[in-house]
Amino acid sequence: MKLSSLIAAAGLAVAAFATPAAALDISGAGASFPYPVYAKWAEAFKKETGNGINYQSIGSGGGIKQIKAKTVTFGATDAPLSGEELQKDGLVQFPMVMGGIVPVVNLDGVKPGELVLDGDTLAKIFMGQINNWNDPAIKKLNASINLPSQGIAVVRRSDGSGTTFNFTDYLSKVSADWKSKVGSATAVEWPVGIGAKGNEGVANNVSQTKGSIGYVEYAYAKQNKLSHTKMVNKDGKVVAPVTQSFQAAAANADWNSVPGFGVVLTNEPGADSWPITAATFILVHKTPANAEHAAEALRFFDWAYTKGGTLAEELDYIPMPASVVSTVKAKWASDIKDAAGKPLYSVSN
Repeated sequence: MKLSSLIAAAGLAVAAFATPAAALDISGAGASFPYPVYAKWAEAFKKETGNGINYQSIGSGGGIKQIKAKTVTFGATDAPLSGEELQKDGLVQFPMVMGGIVPVVNLDGVKPGELVLDGDTLAKIFMGQINNWNDPAIKKLNASINLPSQGIAVVRRSDGSGTTFNFTDYLSKVSADWKSKVGSATAVEWPVGIGAKGNEGVANNVSQTKGSIGYVEYAYAKQNKLSHTKMVNKDGKVVAPVTQSFQAAAANADWNSVPGFGVVLTNEPGADSWPITAATFILVHKTPANAEHAAEALRFFDWAYTKGGTLAEELDYIPMPASVVSTVKAKWASDIKDAAGKPLYSVSN
């Protein structure tokens, strides 16, 4: 199933781990970064169990707002909440899957993975300081490519976005100028560019705009046949966005060092590390308004951890390590309960 077909759907049909007497329709909303893999999981899981969930790809900011307002069973965000914010709103946060964010370009004659950029050059492009494709800084990194004298059309997110959080976090780490003038957040005051909603909106705009550059989760680049770039990483090595480079970036992450497993994987060291790697997170209430729906959602997440790895890898996402999964499940069992204090999940599930 093509990503464009999945996006056209009003929501995702996702199943629960065990079929109840009457099928439940579980609601979720948030990040577009994991939408392709959630869609694949949904398709496979619905065939297996018949239950459904309606997940709306509205951006991390929207997902956070909706879970805080208790209008959905779970929220999804690529920008992890702080321990203080989780405590304040009575939320449990856990990582679901990892992937890579990639710059994508629409340049005639440039094939996917042919153009190379480094962090400083990328920051200057998104600040409007480099505005032509034959700029000396780009030419220096791409001596073998005949770059056109063509203006650069920057495409960036217009909505509150965890993809933007991770992208701007990376730019803040590699460019002091970016850090001081723009900074890192789910939404920033962009110096230049055309705004688009969601990873899907950025992908569509780049595909339709000659001379453009944007940033999307890798699955969107791959399925929309966009020309992604290679990147020079923290160790000075040119790397491609592939499973191995995402895994390398995540290899040394200490997931228990931050409340809510909120590890940010940008600009990680290592010769093989992709510099803009990210995890995506789920948010659920410690005491959900609808305990039955929350329990079914946890059964789905359990299924995804246990059986969804191959589907994730097919889309170049990285499943969470087994050690993290076991810690997450223990967190479910201890922290997520109904109004009477009964746990909604058992580690023996």
